[in-house]
Amino acid sequence: MFEHLQKKWNVNGWRLILILITFAVGGSLTGYAGKWVMTTLGIRQTAVYVPLYIIVITILWPMIVLLVSVFTGQFVFFRNYLIKMGRRMSGKFNVTHFPDKSIAMEDLPANDLSNSRKHIAIFASGAGSNAQKIIDHFRQSDSVYISLIVCNKPNAGVIQIAARENIPLLLIEKERFFRGDSYVPELNNYQIDLVVLAGFLWKIPDTLIKAFPERIINIHPALLPKYGGKGMYGQYVHEAVLGAGEVQSGITIHYVDEHYDNGDIIFQTACPILPGDDPEKLAQRVHQLEHLHYPRIVESVIKKL
Repeated sequence: MFEHLQKKWNVNGWRLILILITFAVGGSLTGYAGKWVMTTLGIRQTAVYVPLYIIVITILWPMIVLLVSVFTGQFVFFRNYLIKMGRRMSGKFNVTHFPDKSIAMEDLPANDLSNSRKHIAIFASGAGSNAQKIIDHFRQSDSVYISLIVCNKPNAGVIQIAARENIPLLLIEKERFFRGDSYVPELNNYQIDLVVLAGFLWKIPDTLIKAFPERIINIHPALLPKYGGKGMYGQYVHEAVLGAGEVQSGITIHYVDEHYDNGDIIFQTACPILPGDDPEKLAQRVHQLEHLHYPRIVESVIKKL
């Protein structure tokens, strides 16, 4: 159980102990404070006491646990934790299925957004391993926030990540994305500063590029300008690299423009192609580079905005 919590919250063993202590002490103090309030009010009838007591401790718990977290050094963690709880209770991370079978997020005001932070939207179509690494990287950040996950596949693994992390999810459909407003109003509603593509397989339309000039970045699993363009994604890239007899591959992080894999390069790094490599083995080595470097480069880009 403890290993699961460490992984879920991205903390080491010592921090996990402090977090659990904060939960325990905060819960106990909330119970005592709730009883004091009820005694002060002089309420004794069970039918009134129980529901009112639940309301009182529900109101008191966030304030008390934040106060305790100051003394345990876990204030940032619990502030973010309470924000995510608020999102879950409001249901903002859920999606709405409209009668025309298009899928969109409820158009609710993003009341918990802070103008002092930079806000990221992650676009992903698959399992979301890069999305998870980026979320983990900014989990305790005071200045950068993952405000939205955008996905074009209702069964993609990244949707489970959004639910687990309590991050609002926007499921998009092709007609509106390519021939409508490209969901720019929703992105603006969440005050998005940077769009990060993390395994997103649709070409970005001009409407979105114009709305976020120099503020959309992508990662490609090869050393551009080689092995880029339409149809060059995932295993197809690695097969092409190996088929050409290259001695190295790598990753390219670049700005997105109106053409596939064509924007200005921000960062590149290489890995060797080893004897006996097949597309799967090469993909694993390239994924390691993606997970190591993409969150760091995302941070460097958004800090310049």
